[in-house]
Amino acid sequence: MAQLKRTKLIQHQQAKGNVLLIYTGGTFGMMRNTAGSLVPFDFSNMVDHLPTIKNLSLNIDVIEFEKPIDSANINPEHWKLMADVIEINYHDFDGFVILHGTDTMAFSASALSFMLEGLSKPVILTGAQLPISEPRSDARENLITAIEIAAAKDNGKPIVPEVAIFFDYELLRGNRSKKVESMQFDAFDSGNYPALAKAGVKIDFNRGAIFSHQNKFLTVRKNFDASIALIKLYPGISSAYLQAVVNTRGLKALIIETYGSGNAPTDTYLLSIFSEAIKNGIIVLNISQCQGGRVTQGKYETSKALEEIGVIGGLDLTTETAVTKLMYLLGNFSFEEVKTKIIQNLAGELTI
Repeated sequence: MAQLKRTKLIQHQQAKGNVLLIYTGGTFGMMRNTAGSLVPFDFSNMVDHLPTIKNLSLNIDVIEFEKPIDSANINPEHWKLMADVIEINYHDFDGFVILHGTDTMAFSASALSFMLEGLSKPVILTGAQLPISEPRSDARENLITAIEIAAAKDNGKPIVPEVAIFFDYELLRGNRSKKVESMQFDAFDSGNYPALAKAGVKIDFNRGAIFSHQNKFLTVRKNFDASIALIKLYPGISSAYLQAVVNTRGLKALIIETYGSGNAPTDTYLLSIFSEAIKNGIIVLNISQCQGGRVTQGKYETSKALEEIGVIGGLDLTTETAVTKLMYLLGNFSFEEVKTKIIQNLAGELTI
C-alpha cells in the first residue's frame, strides 16, 4: 500500500478556508528533468511553478502518495486509501481536491461517491492532459478552479457537497462522468446529466443539478467485492466466450453492455447462458453501450426476453458506475439488498 507524505503548502493568517490536495499520481504532477524525461513533480515547490495559487487566500495542505500511481494501475485498495485520507481529515478542511490520472478518474469518482455516504463537503477530482511543466498545460487552470470550487460556500455552506470531476471549464458529477477524449483538453463528458458548473469569467453553478445527501453525517464504507465480469455484446459473439465468462469461479455479478435501449440478440444460446447464470445466483445487469439515453427493457422484442429471464435493467448507469457500484454493494450488503439497491439512486448516479 502507498505511503503518504504531507506538506503545508500555503498558510494565510486570515484565510477564507482550508483545502486539502490529495495527489495520487497522473500526468498532472509530472515535469521534465534536465535529460528531458518526465519525472514526478515536487509539490513543496508548487508555489514557484504556480504563484497565483497564493491569491486564493486559502490554507492549502498537500498529501501525496509517496510513489505516484499511473491511473491505469488504480484498484479498490487505492480507493480505500483516498477515502481514509478524507475521513481522517474531514473535520479540518472545507473541501478536498484529488489530483488523479485521467484514465480511471471516472471509476475513482464513482467509487468515492458511494463510499462517502452522507458527504456534505466537496470532493473534486481533477488532473491534466499535459504535465504542469509544459507551456500549454491545462493543469494550472484545472487545479486553480478545482480548489476554488472545493472552497466555495454560500451562507457558510459548501455549494458542491458531492464528488465531482472538474476538467476543461466544466464541473461534472463524478458518477455520471466518463473519459471520452485522449488528445483534446475536454476529456470528460456526462451525457445523461448536465454540468454542475461552468467556469468562465466567473464560476456559474447549476444549483438545481447539485446533489445533497439527506443524511449529513459522514459514513465511510470501504469494502469492495470485485467478483464481477463485464461483457460488451457484438454481432457474432460466441457461446464459448460467454460460457467461459459466466463459468468464472466465484463470479457474483455480470454486467452486459447491450445495444441502444438495452437490446440484445435473441439467439437461444445467449438467453440460455444468461438464464442459467441467474438461476445459479449470479446477478446480471443490463447497461447500454450508448453514451446517452437509458436501458428500457421490454421496449423492443430484443430486450423483452432479457426482462423475462430476470436480467436487471440498469437504466442510465454508466459502465464506470455500474462496475464500482456493484463492487461496493457486493462488499457491504446482502445478495437481495444488492439486487434492490443497484437500481436505487444512492448518490445521484441514476435518473429515476
